[in-house]
Amino acid sequence: MATKSLSHLLLRAIVLGAAILLSGQTGAAERCDRACMSALLTNYVDALVAHDPARLPLAERVRFTEDSRELKLGEGLWQTVTAKGRFRHDFLDARAQVAAAHMQVFEGTNQVLLSVVLHLQGRTITGIETLVQRITPESRFQPTQLGQPIRGLDDPVPAGKRQSRAAMIRTALTYTEGLRIGNFTDARTPFAPETYRVENGVIMAGTGCGRDDCGLYTQSITLHPGIIASVAAVDEENGVVLLWMNFGHTGSQYGEGNALVTFEAFKVWGGEIHAISAFFSSKPISTARFWPSSDPLPH
Repeated sequence: MATKSLSHLLLRAIVLGAAILLSGQTGAAERCDRACMSALLTNYVDALVAHDPARLPLAERVRFTEDSRELKLGEGLWQTVTAKGRFRHDFLDARAQVAAAHMQVFEGTNQVLLSVVLHLQGRTITGIETLVQRITPESRFQPTQLGQPIRGLDDPVPAGKRQSRAAMIRTALTYTEGLRIGNFTDARTPFAPETYRVENGVIMAGTGCGRDDCGLYTQSITLHPGIIASVAAVDEENGVVLLWMNFGHTGSQYGEGNALVTFEAFKVWGGEIHAISAFFSSKPISTARFWPSSDPLPH
């Protein structure tokens, strides 16, 4: 009788242990939805301002880069940021489990334009990729468009105009091709009539541009024959593709030995680009992303 009871208890223990194990595996595999990803981005900027990475749900071996340099989490901007600003635009890739954003933070009174890409596994952050652009009173361009969301980026995709993920990427990359050959017309980059481009918080083309020539097809464009692109995130629900790009060699336009490095967001639907927003910084021309593209690039 005692043997029978012992066997019964052992069986119950095995079943209970298996149930706990399966429960843990299910929790680890649980995907982060849009609300979860947005909350993690909020957690990130709050932890950043508090100088406390321990506030984040981190993997045991989380990887962190700032301006493509591998750092210990808590170094770099984590040590100097003093406050978060009002501006933030999220780019949420539920399929690739990537939560990205353009954010405004501060170092004292100076603005910092921060691109953040969180790589997720379940509800855990496994990698953090950032690009930092500091704005000082001496900076040539002072942001004017960061007091509100970038016009059009968050507009719902019209019914019947949503593109496939692959088609969205192809549409965005026509912009990269236009930069490569120095001509958006010949690259057949499909700008919608209302398209405008914001660079570091300043409208540089399209409606609201204060330059002499604001036409997306008529502006003079420097050749960027060595431009490199990588897909950082595809927000399929919101119709936005976020590309990382190194503009490559263009002489001394971005400073001797430097190139423009950017996280650039493209609102795409119906086969056209409807809005563009870029946070960029001048970095050494050798700067590589050192993170894999979320999607293969079309040939």
